[in-house]
Parts: sequence; structure tokens; C-alpha cells
Amino acid sequence: MKILITGASGFIGSFIIEEALRRGYETWAAVRKSSSKAFLQDERIHFIELDFSSETQMTEQLRGLQFDYVVHAAGVTKCLNKEEFHRINTEGTQHLVHVLMALQMRITRFVYISSLSIMGAIREQQPYEEIREDDKACPNTAYGRSKLEAEEWLCWQNEKLETRNEQLFPFVILRPTGVYGPRERDYFMMAKSIKAHTDFAVGFKQQDITFVYVTDVVQAVFLALEKGKTGRKYFLSDGEVYQSTTFSDLIRKELGNPWWIRITAPIWLLRVITFCGEYIGHLTGKVTALNNDKYYIMRQRNWRCDISPAQKELGYQPQVKLEEGVKRSIKWYKENGWL
Repeated sequence: MKILITGASGFIGSFIIEEALRRGYETWAAVRKSSSKAFLQDERIHFIELDFSSETQMTEQLRGLQFDYVVHAAGVTKCLNKEEFHRINTEGTQHLVHVLMALQMRITRFVYISSLSIMGAIREQQPYEEIREDDKACPNTAYGRSKLEAEEWLCWQNEKLETRNEQLFPFVILRPTGVYGPRERDYFMMAKSIKAHTDFAVGFKQQDITFVYVTDVVQAVFLALEKGKTGRKYFLSDGEVYQSTTFSDLIRKELGNPWWIRITAPIWLLRVITFCGEYIGHLTGKVTALNNDKYYIMRQRNWRCDISPAQKELGYQPQVKLEEGVKRSIKWYKENGWL
């Protein structure tokens, strides 16, 4: 079986590559010229450079190849301009699918890695309720909108094919919540801050947060490849709900309980900080984590989601809860000189 994994050099993508190799697939890693291959050292990996901005160039890059499975994990989570999210996350997905269809690849399954962020701040009235698949998505970030637009385009594409009585494009969508684990850099910044004796939180209202360990996302990817039904969408988490302080408490524990100052800032202060961060980013041309999307993400109080469809239809069973996942992550950061 041949599998193509886009975003292969990224955090989630590199773990998908490892699992594909473990299962004995002929594994192709789609990367950019500038991509680091630090976590792609296995000699069995076949590398291919894909230009998601050009269907013409991508057609030539993929011509003559045939894949049974495609996992589209490529994308960006931080950009200087909102338009870049659409260009890379939405249009890049459209271009890839157009090329696969134009080349008439007989793909068994196409798994698109989306995000819980496509839902936005819904069900924000306490007691917080789980977000379900049939809830109306209303993303409050540029990143979430770009992911939702890609999802909607995939659905529209199949509606168009169905009206022409043509074979549907066999896509399945996964919507993980906050993904963490070894090699991940955003949550790593929390660990780095706590090691430096500072923990920073925002907002005084209860915040229900969900997480999913990277290997559980990988588990869901391969279950979707094997069992996913065309057009279905699945939320992914570890099945638990945590409070906003739980993650940092566990990080501190694994770091040996260093003394710290826990700062809880009001939402308005975060708005000022992220506004300034976004402005400075445009001036310097450097992407910053303190941007407008970060404001809406940290402001959101309800990150619950319903994973029962993934459990019932795919057989998805989360294996790593937050305490164990943080332990594994911090251990890896230490062993690899990140902390």
C-alpha cells in the first residue's frame, strides 16, 4: 500500500510518517525545499517536493505516481496576513484535490486534518455543553475560517460530483482539539515559561479545555483510512475535560515543582497585548504567537467536543490521558535538550 503524507516534516505529520512505516506502507513524505528533515531520518521514506500554490507544477510533480491513501496534514497555524491562511490552508487543499482528480488517482481514502477551531465560540453559556458535529460552525479566528472553508469546499465538490452521477472523492475529516506531545512547539513555550518561574493565564471565568496526545491523533488517522465513510467529520480529544490551570500544574510537577508566579490577566489586557503583537509583527515581518487569533483562542471558554461518533464509527479509543501525555512530553523535551 502506498501512502502520501503532506506536511510530513511538521509535528503531527512526522508521527504519521512513523506509523505508516511501522505498518509497512510505501511511505511518501511531501515536504518543501525549506523543510527540516530532523524527524524524517528513516531511509525507507520517499521524499517529494510539492508546490501547493500551483496546480500546474503539482501535476508535474505527481504525474506517474499512484497512491492508495493520502493524508493532508500540511497547513499553517500562524501567519502575518489573514489572506495567507486562506491561500495555504484553503486554496492549497483545493489545488491538491484538483490535481489528484485530474490525474485520476484511484485513492481509497483521503484524510484531511482540520481542527476543532472551525467551530468557534459556541455553547459558551455555563454549564458548558459538548460541541457536536451538527452544531453550526462559526469560527472566530482566521485559522479556523480557513480550515472550515477547506471543509466546505470538499463537501461542495462531492455535491457537484453527485449531481453528475460521478464517483465521489473519498475524503474523511478529522477535527482534533489542542494536540500536544514531543516535538510540539507552542505548548513547549508554556513549559519553558514555567521553568523560568512564570505561568500566564487569561480570564477569570471557568475555562473548559480539551487536549489530545499526538499518537491518538495518529491512531484516528489510520482508523479513518481503514474505516472512514466518505464525507464524515470527527472531533478528536482524549475524552476528558480539564480546567485552564491543569496543564500548567502538570508541567510544573514534571519539572520538579520549581517556584513560580502565576499571573492571571483580564481579557482586556490580552486584547491590548495581542493587538500590539500583531502590529509589531507587520512592522518587522516576523510571525508572532501574540496575534489576534491567539486572543480569540485564549478568550474562548468552552473547548468541549463530542468524540462519540469517532468512537462508534471508527473504533477510536484514546490511549493517553493528559497526565501521562505531559509526562512523556516533558521527558522528551529534557532528553532532547529543549529544556
